[in-house]
Amino acid sequence: MCGIVGYIGPRDLKEVLMDGLSKLEYRGYDSAGIAYNSEGKLNIVKTKGRLKELAEIVRIEGRTEGGIGHTRWATHGEPSYVNSHPHTNSAGDIAVVHNGIIENFSKLKEWLEAKGVAFKSETDTEVVAHLINHFYEGDLFTATQKAVTMVEGSYALGVISPKHPNQIVAVKKDSPLIIGVGDGENFIASDIPAILEYTRNVYLLEDGEIALLTQDSVEIFDEFGAKVKRDIFHVDWDVSAAQKGGFEHFMIKEIHEQPKAVKDTLMPRIENGRRAMEELGLTEALVKKINKIHVVACGTAYHSGMIGKYIIERMARIPVEVTVASEFRYMDPILSPDDLMIVVSQSGETADTIAAIREAQKQGLQVVAITNVLGSTISRISDKVIYTHAGPEIAVASTKAYITQVLCFYMLCLELSLKGGKIAENEYDHYVAELIAVPDKIVELLDSKDIIQKIAYKQFNQPSVFFLGRGLDYAISLEASLKLKEISYIHSEAYAAGELKHGTIALIENNTLVVANCTQSEVYEKTVSNIKEVKARGAYVIGVAFESRTDAAKHMDDVIYLPEACDFVAPLLAIVPLQLFAYYMSVEKGCDVDKPRNLAKSVTVE
Repeated sequence: MCGIVGYIGPRDLKEVLMDGLSKLEYRGYDSAGIAYNSEGKLNIVKTKGRLKELAEIVRIEGRTEGGIGHTRWATHGEPSYVNSHPHTNSAGDIAVVHNGIIENFSKLKEWLEAKGVAFKSETDTEVVAHLINHFYEGDLFTATQKAVTMVEGSYALGVISPKHPNQIVAVKKDSPLIIGVGDGENFIASDIPAILEYTRNVYLLEDGEIALLTQDSVEIFDEFGAKVKRDIFHVDWDVSAAQKGGFEHFMIKEIHEQPKAVKDTLMPRIENGRRAMEELGLTEALVKKINKIHVVACGTAYHSGMIGKYIIERMARIPVEVTVASEFRYMDPILSPDDLMIVVSQSGETADTIAAIREAQKQGLQVVAITNVLGSTISRISDKVIYTHAGPEIAVASTKAYITQVLCFYMLCLELSLKGGKIAENEYDHYVAELIAVPDKIVELLDSKDIIQKIAYKQFNQPSVFFLGRGLDYAISLEASLKLKEISYIHSEAYAAGELKHGTIALIENNTLVVANCTQSEVYEKTVSNIKEVKARGAYVIGVAFESRTDAAKHMDDVIYLPEACDFVAPLLAIVPLQLFAYYMSVEKGCDVDKPRNLAKSVTVE
């Protein structure tokens, strides 16, 4: 989950590297460093801590000839100066930055130590620098090529040496790495926003490929050494999408971008009021053949899958099993060729999800991906792709990516239901109209965010929060709870409301904060009964309900009202005030909203 950037060209090297790393800090921020060639010498500057601390000590003097940078999310070895990247060989003339995990690093380290190599750090990455040095015979590219044949695990690597000042070697396996192509300059990066200011033309490296960059050329080779011809991918994102645009944090900016994200994801798939999802190629025969759907995802994406399960089973009447991606391979899943897998990943680079896709495809399943990033690994290896159009999401806590993932499940659900003969066309049209109305209703909620800010101001010192709901409200509660805990560090749990009395109610005491989602009419009265149970034990209850529930205030201490909509689309509305609640709780506590401790945006290690 670390961030890598590299540059070779005539620009100010410090400016390019530091600017690129600032766009990648969401990937890790416990240490940072750069390495660069200057007048025959390799220079290393690195530090424990945030990127701003590195910026204070970086001084680049003399003529530079290319460099690499890194911002770290620690895996092997605690955050420290010694464990910070870049890492070098013993002579200090080969520098490496790495994203991923070297699974056989212990064996490699023992092998190298037996040859007299002395290690300085606790990291797995340092073995790569020494391996490249071991194979070096005057050609940095060939030495790197040989070194990675001994490496097991995941890696995106950037390698430089003052012996080859006009070169950067880049190699990729199971971790994201792109090459930016400029005019008389070239770049490497973990993600597109790092280089978007300088070029919109990129090469997307495939697993096992290794590239040699100079100022004027890019050559890509496969794992067997054969030269690869690769088409340039042109990025059409707006540069401002990766900037705060006057908002205090990326998270609040991205919450406000949700009406647009929903429109951008929904409207291209609607023709004359009817939805078109030609990217899936679903026919009535194919839909009726589906035996079961397996939804596989992690974290927030997993919670979007929980929404998908509820609505697909209820409307399309197809069994859906939702599994955490990190567990999927190891649970020996029972799969059938007539099953369909749906994977969800904002980045399209989630390592556990990629592994699950490959396992499913081995067993003959078709895989449909819901992802935000064109050209990502998951989008390339899946059989079909439903792209969300959320645009770049910089804050670690996902908001607009989540809501567009949920929207994709709604569109898929309607497609399956209509093609499977479970709903009539007039019902289909009704639900499409409900989805079209969602963006304007989100705007209404955002316009009343002051109400939520005031509630958060009263509650931000709470040590623990419980979220309750039934059915779709329970699925919403899972995501709302995650948002609160990941950015405010308040202990938070979500429970199916009827399950609370089976043990957990023992934790409810005077002034315990409970957030109750009450948007589903068929279970509204039952949820109110659960609210009365916690109120009887002294809980303070914040409710989320539609405006028509005028009785809600009788049962709850505070109520967040939603614009009227059908129960079916309630999750697309109810999550917005709960995102705002988490945001304002974090702000009131003085937390780093966009970069919460111990977390990174794109989880590219298993």
